[in-house]
Amino acid sequence: MNLIQAIILAVIEGLTEFLPVSSTGHMILASSYMGIASDPFVKLFTIVIQLGAILSVVVLYFKRFFKTLDFYYKLIVAFIPAAVFGVLLSDKIDELLESPMTVAISLVIGGFVLLFVDKWFSEPTVHTEEEITYGTALKIGFFQCLAMIPGTSRSAATIVGGMTQKLSRKAAAEFSFFLAVPTMFAATAKKLLDFYKAGNTVTHDEVQILLIANVIAFVVALLAIKSFIGFLNKNGFKLFGWYRIIAGIIIILLIYSGHDLQII
Repeated sequence: MNLIQAIILAVIEGLTEFLPVSSTGHMILASSYMGIASDPFVKLFTIVIQLGAILSVVVLYFKRFFKTLDFYYKLIVAFIPAAVFGVLLSDKIDELLESPMTVAISLVIGGFVLLFVDKWFSEPTVHTEEEITYGTALKIGFFQCLAMIPGTSRSAATIVGGMTQKLSRKAAAEFSFFLAVPTMFAATAKKLLDFYKAGNTVTHDEVQILLIANVIAFVVALLAIKSFIGFLNKNGFKLFGWYRIIAGIIIILLIYSGHDLQII
């Protein structure tokens, strides 16, 4: 991986991490297209780069992270399902991460859900994080587990999960952002541990690439979150649904037309 490729992936991560379009799916496809997806460092990069993006949440919602302990307790409860299933299904998740077809199908299915989610859950009763119960937090945590399937989107899964529990679009999106912090930190720590257990090492140049890419992902994610909340309140999820469907169909057509998007 060179610096230009890293910057491209960092911009993709910053733009898509908090949008319901699957950041992991986009980075899998982008790295596959650039022919670098099989590199162990690239696989590490696609996880570690999320740290820059989630730091943007802490900065934007700084006061919320230092308000009450109850806030953290809810995040811990919501995080538990992903922690448990992430350990139990680790090998299967790694296998799915190597399948662009899985990404494509997940994009299409999730797209159809987003086309109708605003109609299905149009009468929210929970409008702030303080109103979210521990039971609701746990249920949203189980929805987050769906994002272990590449292309599903952690953001989409948790936002839709929140809306099924009567959260407003804004409240569901913000709780999804908050839940990303412990989830992505844990995913990064696990990936780093697995990387070094496999006997891999990171060079000085690769460390520099990671630092630069995380800064870029942080800045882009800051802008993306601000834009997303405003757009979501005004327009809902339909545009994201159509984007996912079109992107998924294009990928499927490319695969069946002989384009080698498969990650080796």
